[in-house]
Amino acid sequence: MKLGLQLGYWGAAPPSNAPELVAAAEEFGFDAVFAAEAWGSDAFTPLAWWGSDTQRVRLGTSVVQMSARTPAACAMHALTLDHLSGGRFVLGLGVSGPQVVEGWYGRPFAKPLARTREYVDILRQVMAREAPVTNAGPHYPLPYQGPGAIGLGKPLKPITHPLRADLPIWLGAEGPKNVALTSEIADGWLAIYYAPRLSGMYNEWLDEGFAKSGRSRENFEVAATCQVVVTDDPVSVRAMLKPFVALYIGGMGAPGMNFHAEVFTRMGYGEAVQDIGKLFLSGRKDEAAQVVPDELVAEISIVGTAEHVRDEIGRWEKAGVTMLIVGCRDVASIKAVAEACQ
Repeated sequence: MKLGLQLGYWGAAPPSNAPELVAAAEEFGFDAVFAAEAWGSDAFTPLAWWGSDTQRVRLGTSVVQMSARTPAACAMHALTLDHLSGGRFVLGLGVSGPQVVEGWYGRPFAKPLARTREYVDILRQVMAREAPVTNAGPHYPLPYQGPGAIGLGKPLKPITHPLRADLPIWLGAEGPKNVALTSEIADGWLAIYYAPRLSGMYNEWLDEGFAKSGRSRENFEVAATCQVVVTDDPVSVRAMLKPFVALYIGGMGAPGMNFHAEVFTRMGYGEAVQDIGKLFLSGRKDEAAQVVPDELVAEISIVGTAEHVRDEIGRWEKAGVTMLIVGCRDVASIKAVAEACQ
């Protein structure tokens, strides 16, 4: 099982110990380090800054939001970081949600699947650099010929030759159609919440995409976000995780369109999801966290003794996960997780 360190996105200020965490991840054998973005810090810059002191670990975005950049701009970021890292960059993409896309980026959220397909196709064209990049649209037309155009746009190839035409593109996906699209057009699936119990369902979704494209699972990665904590007090640790789960269920989406909440509903926690959402949206966040079922937290995390963690990692691997992306916040935790994974 590969391990990835999730640095996440920043709060009010940058994390003070991020360089130590990145160095520890490389020292203790982690495969990758990831950065994320929401509506504050971006995901590319921290990887370029902190990753400059690394030699081996892959540097990935988990995830960059498609509406934040045009496909061509995103490709420029990706090919630049891939060169600077010596071919260690992984581009993780996600559509985000309507509140962020329309409220922060001022872009329409409709038709996320079609937008994703066009976006990835343009990225592939840029990385291949076989011909000037064109796209008929309708979401990302190149050259642009819509309202306000003066008709002088021309198809272009990137000036800089990409280091790798096959730079890996992973998609953050949660629903069945998104996951199927991921296995059809991408190189990996970033699963923000994954339950090994439902691996059969996930495999059906993935197989649908593989069948459409004729692609194989052989080189496809399934990277699941999973809090892995080595401890003799799992009850206390799981209680500490509940507020974060409640935030994603109740606060990271709109009523009637919360993709994270839908994930947990598919897991069989629909009644709890409704209760958490109502409490969270009414400002009763502490109560919302208390309503999060213990078994839900246990399904999406690995918490316990080193022996328990080792056994659970094996179970997740058998369920199809190739990488666990963990959110360790100190060097000791990184070391403990790495040792348990050996």
